Amino acid sequence: MREPEVIFASSSAITRCIFGNKPKKYFCDLQNVYVSKASVVEFRLVVRDVDTLQIQNLYTCLDTIQCIEVWSIEQPEWTCKIDEGSAGLCGVQWSPDGRHVLTTADFNLRITVWSLVTKSVSYIRYPKQCQKGIDFSNGGKYMALAERRDCKDFISIFACSSWELVKHFETETDDLAGLQWSPDGRVVGVWESPLTYKILLYSIDGRCLARYSAYENALGIKSLAWSATSQFLAIGSFDEKVVYKEVETRAPLPPGKDVDAPTAALFTPQSKYEVLECPSKIPVVKPDTTKANPKLGVGALAFSHDCKYLYTKNDNMPHTLWIWDVPRLQLCAVLIQGAPIKCIEWDPTQSRLALCTGTNKMYMWSPAGSLAVEVPVEGAFNVHCLKWHSEGNTVLLLGKDQMCVCYLSDPNAPK
Repeated sequence: MREPEVIFASSSAITRCIFGNKPKKYFCDLQNVYVSKASVVEFRLVVRDVDTLQIQNLYTCLDTIQCIEVWSIEQPEWTCKIDEGSAGLCGVQWSPDGRHVLTTADFNLRITVWSLVTKSVSYIRYPKQCQKGIDFSNGGKYMALAERRDCKDFISIFACSSWELVKHFETETDDLAGLQWSPDGRVVGVWESPLTYKILLYSIDGRCLARYSAYENALGIKSLAWSATSQFLAIGSFDEKVVYKEVETRAPLPPGKDVDAPTAALFTPQSKYEVLECPSKIPVVKPDTTKANPKLGVGALAFSHDCKYLYTKNDNMPHTLWIWDVPRLQLCAVLIQGAPIKCIEWDPTQSRLALCTGTNKMYMWSPAGSLAVEVPVEGAFNVHCLKWHSEGNTVLLLGKDQMCVCYLSDPNAPK
């Protein structure tokens, strides 16, 4: 793979940092990536321009900021305060239209929908506290909510335009652990707690379209990922396997191993991947099965934007990333890092991913090959998390108390 031209810009004293979500820089959001970014330093919120890193706005709160969701960038004088009173507050998020705020009371007693336009308030009772109990369809037309009533699991579908209940139905689960919309917004995937391997697919009108269970009497589903086309569903489980359209994807092909160098310049021979001959030994950590949620099984997986590739990561193999060729249903590459992998994310525009391991390097893979890039920041800067820009030309790198922006460009493009 030809090495992209890389330019770094950094800032210190950062505890939390995200890209903004609106093309006109209206709000900051945790889900989407566009042209502005926000960072948190204790009780202060700093909004910067992505291209220049210049400060656009600076906000101050009374308490330490735990989550970045609400602020007007073009109207900095606009503020909003929401108080749940004695019910307490354990979660907050935007609705897709940006005109409502959803807050969750302590102990999941209720969800409150606050309108920023009409200042009206709506209450949703019986939300279930689980791994993922609320999800919005792509485009924000519907919201699916997991509920628990009379010791039974239910799903309620709400229209986000009016917050009216569209459908309410009981699920075939004993202890629903999570739900997730398909990208086309036609199907809701529902899965059981780790004690039971079961996944069900429901239509908006409550019909059970499909159900799948790979085995019984063992720990079950640990992770789930839809393809962008909604045609494929990958299911990771505690038995260290992935089910893809009910097909197990495993095949032994040559892995690549990271050679960790203590000091090296950008793209020098000391910082690279080397190809190993098979058979190759993969580092394995023996999990403690006597404790809850053992570090075992496929805990992370995701399709590339074009659905041609799928990565998976086994929790008891923390140094290793498996990359699969989806059309061929076979293993494409194995990346063995020198340290445990902390964060992985696909480029939203092409079949390319970036990952970090808590060291001073960012690693990248594409079908053309792999590379390691060292972050040229003075002092100790170890990358613990990363986030792609929606245009695929920028990567945000987060350290313990610093952040760094990596700008990528096509070496063949005209200067």
